[in-house]
Amino acid sequence: MEKNKRIVDKETKIVTFLISRKEKDRVCSRYHVDEEMAKEIEKIIQLTEENVGKKASIHFQMQAKDIRPTETAPVLTALDSGLRCSLKRWGLLGFQEKQVIFNARSESALEKKIFKEGVEYRRIVIPAAWFYEWNHNKEKNVFYRKGKSVLFMAGIYNHYEDGDHFTILTTQANASMKPIHDRMPLVLEESEIIPWIFDRHKAIEFLQKVPCLLDRKAEYEQMSLL
Repeated sequence: MEKNKRIVDKETKIVTFLISRKEKDRVCSRYHVDEEMAKEIEKIIQLTEENVGKKASIHFQMQAKDIRPTETAPVLTALDSGLRCSLKRWGLLGFQEKQVIFNARSESALEKKIFKEGVEYRRIVIPAAWFYEWNHNKEKNVFYRKGKSVLFMAGIYNHYEDGDHFTILTTQANASMKPIHDRMPLVLEESEIIPWIFDRHKAIEFLQKVPCLLDRKAEYEQMSLL
């Protein structure tokens, strides 16, 4: 019993740290979705064996808006041998009331009890038009993939009484992200979506991958040109 208590205490410290950080220290604490993403997502759904030859569709209205922790968002999940796009709530539940874990380090996710089962059995992909990150001066930056209407972030989810909740996996920042933050979402290539969701061994390899370079727009830089 004492051993279990120490494990819980250790996990609680992790959760408390994740949710108590100031806005500028958070990793991908807000991202954007829009209507243009829907066509790209439907094309990817059609690529899976279960959906070949079928007219895949998203059975809810994709609206342009920013997504924040605790809100519902579209995600790609496994459906038998095919894919589906469904809504899940952003943020795993912590060990204390009102605690939310909205991201998890990919490098150590298999070592944490709260993330391990999700990595092994409940992997998802979170589509976004772009995500935001704040620098040390609290200035907002927008990260996106040039020439693409959507980027894909790796995630996992857990089951709860009120439904499924997900978290976004993060990794060390690459050269495009380092000027702003030392972490970034684990961004997948379109060709990695199906292996990430369906192939456990490939997914574990992806936990150590270096994401592609992203383009950046900064609101404060745009304002300085006025």
